[in-house]
Amino acid sequence: MNTDRKAHWAVRESALPTVVRPCPDCPGTRHRPSGKIRVNASGKLLDVWLLLSCAGCDRTSKVPVHERAHVSSLDPARLVAYETNAAAVVRELTTSASLAARNGYRLDWAGTWELEVRTPLHLLDDPTPLTVLVGFELPVPVRIERLLMLGLGLSRTAVRRMAADGRIQLPPALTPTAKAHRDFELTLQRPASVRAASVEVASVEVAGGEAAAPVPTVVPARIATATDLVRPRVSRTARRQPLVTRVAGA
Repeated sequence: MNTDRKAHWAVRESALPTVVRPCPDCPGTRHRPSGKIRVNASGKLLDVWLLLSCAGCDRTSKVPVHERAHVSSLDPARLVAYETNAAAVVRELTTSASLAARNGYRLDWAGTWELEVRTPLHLLDDPTPLTVLVGFELPVPVRIERLLMLGLGLSRTAVRRMAADGRIQLPPALTPTAKAHRDFELTLQRPASVRAASVEVASVEVAGGEAAAPVPTVVPARIATATDLVRPRVSRTARRQPLVTRVAGA
């Protein structure tokens, strides 16, 4: 596989999600992970809890992970990780959708991720299809349409139009309005036409009065702006280097 002809988008972790559930001691509903796990032993039976801290009053609350579990049922390395408050396990438990469902709370993912875009410059004006590998550093559910808006620097209208006319091709099981939290691939047909789509939709939005998509807060559009580079001034070596930018998520 020639990965040099692929672009790489990564959903990077910027914070852990907030646990939303009522606090017994205050009107607050938002809890953050304390970074600790409590293990209680009664003979050969173990209780394991993830400890949370209320953002309003700092009250510590417990989320059951294992209840009355026989010590032999737990992997020894996993038990050590619980007992030593291993950061990776705290992160895993905090982001676990199944643990949230089992304990009746929800996860608020706002402000927890950003999109990192790596695109080799020599691919941006190549007429051949461009494969984009989208990877998730954390299991945050992100609407694919939002990823495309951030990754391409386009409005929602432009993304929907490109998907409708086949310039954006997703796996059969996914649609632009679906949410993804696992790695997947998409294909951009005629990557150089992305800028044309941006200009075209911008003119339509100005004429029609439609609200444009929020402007990325970090670096302006990647594929849409990279084609503006003056080609003769870019060496062959430089054009082989990836264009890397990061855009804050929702």
